[in-house]
Amino acid sequence: MDAQSPIYTKETECQDCYKCIRQCPVKAIKIKEGHAQVMPELCIMCGHCVEVCPVDAKKIRDDLGKVQQLLHQKDKVFVSLAPSFKNEFENINEQQLITTLQKLGFEGVSETSLGAQEVSANLAEMLQENENSKKISSACPTIVELLKKYNHELVDSITDVYSPLLAHCKLLRQKFGEDIGIVFIGPCIGKKKEADDNPELLDVAIDFQDLRTWLESQNIKLQKMETKDQEADFVLDKAQEGQLYPVDGGMIAGIKSNCEVNNPAFMNFSGIENIQDALEGLNRIPECESIFIELLGCEGGCINGPRMQDRSETVKKRLEIIKNTEYEEKKIPRKPLVDISNKYYPRKVESGNITVAQVNETLRKIGKMSPEDELNCSSCGYDSCRDFARAFIKGKAEKSMCINYMKQLANKKADALIRSMPSGVVIVDENLKIVDSNQKFAQIFGEETKRIFEVKPGMEGADLTKIVPFSDYFESVLESGEDILNENIEYRERVLHGSIFNVEKSRIVGGIFQDITEPAMQKEQVIQKTRKVIDKNLKTVQKIAYLLGENASETEVMLDSIIDSFKLDTVESNNE
Repeated sequence: MDAQSPIYTKETECQDCYKCIRQCPVKAIKIKEGHAQVMPELCIMCGHCVEVCPVDAKKIRDDLGKVQQLLHQKDKVFVSLAPSFKNEFENINEQQLITTLQKLGFEGVSETSLGAQEVSANLAEMLQENENSKKISSACPTIVELLKKYNHELVDSITDVYSPLLAHCKLLRQKFGEDIGIVFIGPCIGKKKEADDNPELLDVAIDFQDLRTWLESQNIKLQKMETKDQEADFVLDKAQEGQLYPVDGGMIAGIKSNCEVNNPAFMNFSGIENIQDALEGLNRIPECESIFIELLGCEGGCINGPRMQDRSETVKKRLEIIKNTEYEEKKIPRKPLVDISNKYYPRKVESGNITVAQVNETLRKIGKMSPEDELNCSSCGYDSCRDFARAFIKGKAEKSMCINYMKQLANKKADALIRSMPSGVVIVDENLKIVDSNQKFAQIFGEETKRIFEVKPGMEGADLTKIVPFSDYFESVLESGEDILNENIEYRERVLHGSIFNVEKSRIVGGIFQDITEPAMQKEQVIQKTRKVIDKNLKTVQKIAYLLGENASETEVMLDSIIDSFKLDTVESNNE
């Protein structure tokens, strides 16, 4: 666990479902000793893994303690509040929210949207100076990380300005001094990475859910907060068009007045997969074309950020932002107020040169000898068996992630275990057809059965009623669901000590039999061998059951049932 990273895994809660790998757009997760680990050097902080984890094993770093410490260390600490607060706290007015934050100890609250307006002003000048260029917005930290780590050829196209948040931090420090503290509150996980990378501008970033947790711990009810209007205003100016930034196209509206959707120079896309598709072939567009592309990592924009309480009703939330944003188009574009220039550089991500031969060899190690064996089932989290093999070579994956491989391995282990048992073992289905059996079972029930076993080991499909005269015991267990344990059954002048038990209730039944009319010395040898087999195979069986989980529950139950019954036989034998 790396709790220093904004996103990490609590390994004790990880259930090895690989859902996080399937949902991660850049596969920034590796499996180590059966548990998923986020790789900070590859992560783009989109938060998809946090959202989809079914057991809440993916965690967001808790920075509340750092905020509270900052409030004690600094004389003045200001909040940079994301514009999507209008969607998050839709039944709370601005004055209530500002008063609440002041009660928590903040000197004042300012809108991150002011930084957005500063970004728009700077970009308007930049685009006028560089008419024939392809520019990509730097507003979304997740997109910036995506390009820096995975699209190196596009990094030079990122606009050379800070994000709206960092631009806002510069405005606040210009106004109130460099020694103030600044805390961002919004729906974004990527802002935590921005704080880590730019401590001279932004001290801490927390999200809306952090704020709710904080208020709950202080027993503060937002709805009941009484306000004094003269003290409950945003510091600096009231934001205008910058409030549009959390929705698709909101950034463009602040750069160019009367920007129409059919203007080919301005485009906007949101959602990681949509953006990855949209950016393909960008470098093949002729140099004479002038393009500005606004990109937001969350589909629908920041109004659907990963730490929003509600990530649905996009139309409603978008409409609310637009209706509550007032600005004069004649003021667009604005004049810049502060220098927010910044340069972005690629971040090296180790890829390694993996050959086809290496991939083929890795596939052979998990039993995939031909293309027909490559099922591409995605159970491991990767889209194809070859993607899995490449991840395995990079040290990001383990053999146990391949369910097909583990199932084959379990079947081999189960087969070996049944074959090595000194007692007769048989497994039958609800129609009393044999699913599997061992050689000792065939020997107990006569020469004809032995010949059948020799021709077809395991006797799969054979009719149990034609082999044993007491198949009614099996029928009884199938019908009643009650096991029959430690029963002495007369068979051809011999006595068989047997147990018949459920493997899968009313569907699969198992039986274990010993001929207790054999000489006592031979019986003791059998008991000793039985105990030795159990001791030798118990760990293997348990490991198989653990690795397979629900994907091979029938095998697990079968083996556990056999072992339990086998132990009972051994215990009784020892008591005689």
